Amino acid sequence: MACGVDEAGRGPVIGPMVVAGVCASREVLENLGVRDSKKLSPKRREFLAGEIKKIADSIAIRVVEPEEIDEMRERMTINEMEVRIFAEIISKLGGEVIYLDAADVNEERFADKIIANLSYSPRIISKHKADDIYPEVSAASIIAKVERDKIIRRIAEEIGDFGSGYPADERTKEFLKSYYEKHGELPPHVRRSWKSAKRLLRSEKQRSLDSF
Repeated sequence: MACGVDEAGRGPVIGPMVVAGVCASREVLENLGVRDSKKLSPKRREFLAGEIKKIADSIAIRVVEPEEIDEMRERMTINEMEVRIFAEIISKLGGEVIYLDAADVNEERFADKIIANLSYSPRIISKHKADDIYPEVSAASIIAKVERDKIIRRIAEEIGDFGSGYPADERTKEFLKSYYEKHGELPPHVRRSWKSAKRLLRSEKQRSLDSF
């Protein structure tokens, strides 16, 4: 049984990272027209996610909340964190062949580290841009992205429109700055271990000291 694993939300300063794994027939996935989730419209992703759930042999989803990301980042790099979470997903799926979107610049090293975290030894094919190459990874990419988008919509309803949540997004930066100025703290669902969050805290604290 072949499976694909991919993540959504590795880089944003706001919201969780979601890792998904999908085991399904490649032929069926190709007939559905799965592609890298970033190349699909939200409506198309939603439709395909529903279809994938109907035909998949198994699906595993892991939501890694910002607080957990911050805690893990005290002990490991983001790549090491992905190794651990990917291994969790693979253990749940139990596939014999696993296709991965490699998070490490060294594709083979990423696969080797994941195998070291497993209690069995599947064949792992780890490639950059795997979500463009293997339908199994495309399907996992779609499931992860749709799940994360649902969570992001709930967060936006709770704390307000924060843009994309990525550190380089001007709307995200302005939202974080305005929220801090109003409340004296960062909003919920923020990855406080991210450089952009730390930089904002430093600058706002320094500004408070200067004005005092």
